[in-house]
Amino acid sequence: MRSWAPGELAEAFRYATDWFRVYVEELNALNVYPVPDGDTGTNMHLTLQSARRELDLADTSKMAEVARAIAYGSLLGARGNSGVILSQILKGFTEALRKKEALDPPALVEALRLGAETGYKAVMKPVEGTILTVARAAGEGAKGDTLEAVLTSALEAAREALARTPELLPVLKQAGVVDAGGAGYVRFLEGIQGYALKLPLPEPPKVERYAQTAFATEEFGYCTEFLMEGVEVPIERIREAVAPFGDSLLVVGAEGYVKGHIHTDDPDGLLATVARFGRMVRTKVEDMREQHTEILAMAGASEVPPPPTGLVAVALGHGVARVFRSLGARMVAGGQTQNPSVEDLLSAIRSVPSPKVILLPNNPNVFLAAEEAARLAREAGKEVYVLKTRTLGQGLAAAVRYLPEAEPEELLPEMEEAAKGAVTLEVTWASRDAEVDGLKVLKDKPIGLLDGKLVLVGETPEEVLEGLVRLAKEGKEVLTLFLGPNTPMEKVEEVAGRFPELAVEILPGGPDLYAYLGVME
Repeated sequence: MRSWAPGELAEAFRYATDWFRVYVEELNALNVYPVPDGDTGTNMHLTLQSARRELDLADTSKMAEVARAIAYGSLLGARGNSGVILSQILKGFTEALRKKEALDPPALVEALRLGAETGYKAVMKPVEGTILTVARAAGEGAKGDTLEAVLTSALEAAREALARTPELLPVLKQAGVVDAGGAGYVRFLEGIQGYALKLPLPEPPKVERYAQTAFATEEFGYCTEFLMEGVEVPIERIREAVAPFGDSLLVVGAEGYVKGHIHTDDPDGLLATVARFGRMVRTKVEDMREQHTEILAMAGASEVPPPPTGLVAVALGHGVARVFRSLGARMVAGGQTQNPSVEDLLSAIRSVPSPKVILLPNNPNVFLAAEEAARLAREAGKEVYVLKTRTLGQGLAAAVRYLPEAEPEELLPEMEEAAKGAVTLEVTWASRDAEVDGLKVLKDKPIGLLDGKLVLVGETPEEVLEGLVRLAKEGKEVLTLFLGPNTPMEKVEEVAGRFPELAVEILPGGPDLYAYLGVME
C-alpha cells in the first residue's frame, strides 16, 4: 500500500483506539511509574477516545482537518501523565501531515519522528525508560517503501526499546515490568498496523498480576490537571509558576487552550495559582493514595477483609469528590454535561472489594447507565443497589448516612430519607438566551437552581447565591458551599456573613461549570 487518503487515516486511528481498548487493563496492571496508581491504560484510552470524538465532527476528506481533530481532541481529553505526553506525540505526528494530501511511507516516517521530538519537548525533565524512549525508537527505526513496511520496522524498534525500559528505570526492574506508557504506545502502533493488515481485534489478555502490589507506600499526593482558555501569557511562565508545587509536571497548549498536569500535595493552591492566567474550563484532582489502595484491593493484596457494603458515587469537582471519598465512596467522574459511561460505572463497581454495593448517580441523566451497570454487575455475582439521587446535594446527604459495616437493607431507607431532606443550590451561567417558567435568561448571566429547577437570575453569582439561600433556609441549619475554580473566597464569605443563623462551611473544588454548589440540611 503506497498511501492513505485522509479518511483512511481517520479510520486507522479509530481502529487503533478500539485495538488499544482491548489492552487497557493489561496496561493498568503494569503501571508503576511515575506512581503505582494503576490508571495508565485508562488515561491513554480516554485521550484517544477524545481525539476520535473530534474526528467524528471533522471533515475527514481533508488531511488538515484530520490532523487538527487528532491534535485538538487529544489535548482536550488528555488524562494523566501518560495521556498528556501521548497528546503531544500525536500533536507532532499530525503536524507533519497538515499540508499533505495523503499519508505515504515518507510522510509516515517523518510523522513518527516528529511525534517523538514533540513529546520530548513537552516534558521539563524527560526521563528515559518511558513512552518517550519507545516513541523515539519507533521514529528512528521507521523505514520502508510501503506503509506496512514502515509500521513493521517502527514496531520492531519500539518493542525492542520497550524491553529495555527496566534497565533504564530501576522502579520498573524492581516491579518486574516494562513501562506501561511505552507498552501503550506499542499497542497503539499495533492497532494502526492491524488496520493496515485488516487484522481482527484480539481478545483481551488475562491479567494475572498487578505490579502495584510490589509497592506498599501510599504517599503519592494528588494527580492534578487543569484546562484553561483565554491564556495570554507564554506557557513557560505558567510552567515556572506551578513547578514549585510538585513533580511530573507537564504544561502544553494548542488551539488557544493550555493543559496542565502535576503531582502535588497542594492541589487547591496550585489551581488558585494557575487560575490567574486564564479562565478555567476543566479541573481534575485524584487522590493517588486512594487509587493505589483500590488497586491493592482489586489484586487481593489487602490483608483486611472487605466490609459487607461498598459505596460508589458519581461527581464532578475535586472538592466534592474529596468529601465523598472521606465518607467512604469510590468515585466516578461525571455529572452535568459529562455523563459517565456504563463501562465507567461498571469498572468502579468491580473495583469495590465488598460483595454488595450502593450506587449514587447524583444526576437523572446518569440513571439509565447506572441501572445497566448494576444489571451487568449482578450477572457477575455482585449485589448492586441504585439509590436514585438526583443532585450532588442529595448524594452527599445520603453518603453521610453510609456505614460500610451495615447491610444495604438497613442503610437504604436512612440514606433515601437523608437525600430527600437535602436541598441543592447551584449557581452557574446561562448558555443561551431563553425564557424558562416566566424567567428571562440572558446568555452568560448568572442563574440559580434549587434542586435542579431554575428559580433565579441575577447580575452577579453572589447576588444569585444570596437569593437561593433565602429561598431555601427555612428549617435548615447547615450550609456547605463548594467554590468553582474561578470563584474567589472573599466574595462568598461576605454572603455567608449575612446568615448568622446557619452553620456555613466553605470548601474549594466545586464542579467546573459552577460558581457555587451548595447543600443545605
